[in-house]
Amino acid sequence: MKPTLFVLAAGMGSRYGGLKQLDGLGPTGETIMDYSVYDAIRAGFGKVVFVIRDSFEQDFREKILRKYENRIPVELVFQELDKLPEGFQLSKDRVKPWGTNHAVLMGKEVIREPFLVINADDFYGRESYRIAAEYLRSLENKKNHYFMVGYRMGNTLSESGSVARGICSADADGFLTSIVERTYIIRDTDGKIKYKDENGTLIVVGENTPVSMNMWGFTPEYFDYSESLFADFLNQNQDNPKAEYFIPWAIEALIEKAQIRVKVLDTPSKWFGVTYAEDRASVVDKIAQLIAQGEYPEKLFS
Repeated sequence: MKPTLFVLAAGMGSRYGGLKQLDGLGPTGETIMDYSVYDAIRAGFGKVVFVIRDSFEQDFREKILRKYENRIPVELVFQELDKLPEGFQLSKDRVKPWGTNHAVLMGKEVIREPFLVINADDFYGRESYRIAAEYLRSLENKKNHYFMVGYRMGNTLSESGSVARGICSADADGFLTSIVERTYIIRDTDGKIKYKDENGTLIVVGENTPVSMNMWGFTPEYFDYSESLFADFLNQNQDNPKAEYFIPWAIEALIEKAQIRVKVLDTPSKWFGVTYAEDRASVVDKIAQLIAQGEYPEKLFS
């Protein structure tokens, strides 16, 4: 059975301004999602599932989905605030989405095979999809054994400002032990990568330190774990209008209970994305360079 690519595309880019998932960055209007789907097809994925908001379904179908007709099966699922476990009601103060792991839960009814979760607006690179697909194929008929594609810190920075990253630690066998979110990471004027700790002190971190870019591999029982943990999350946070249910929150809870193991897979790929509006020109240039190097055709879906 071929693995599924699950694309989280329900968010709006607050710092970027607008629906950046639909922004054409390639030479003939390709979005970052187009490159993700192209890489997934050639890595051997068999289906793509997008989670979006109801409000832009028509735009999404017209500008994105029709490109993939006759290339790979595609399904849509929808993330809305009122999609909560039985027994919970939406607070009138809640306007913020519930977070990435709530978005993942939306795939429960349509995904029956090992699957890879990615962000719609992140460019992950061809090699990362090859690595992920190979590992996903090894997980067929297995349970409780997941993975994260770990990017090397130096391959993920923005040229336009600081970034937030989940810095990962692993045991001697390469299994994830913790993720610590650092909200301010820069390459300093001395060329070294540094993050700001709880006291505001800049701490040097290695170029190859693994970080999470939200590229996760799961098997379908993860949905059941995640649904149960979401109920726990709501019991603690239902009245907090800003609380979000993120994938690392669920992963760490399951690791602490010794219910799962998560392999950290190293990738040499360089991540890039449009974190700030100023990043757009750089992303366009990087895609053009990859095309010039023969990584991608000039027109992806001709």
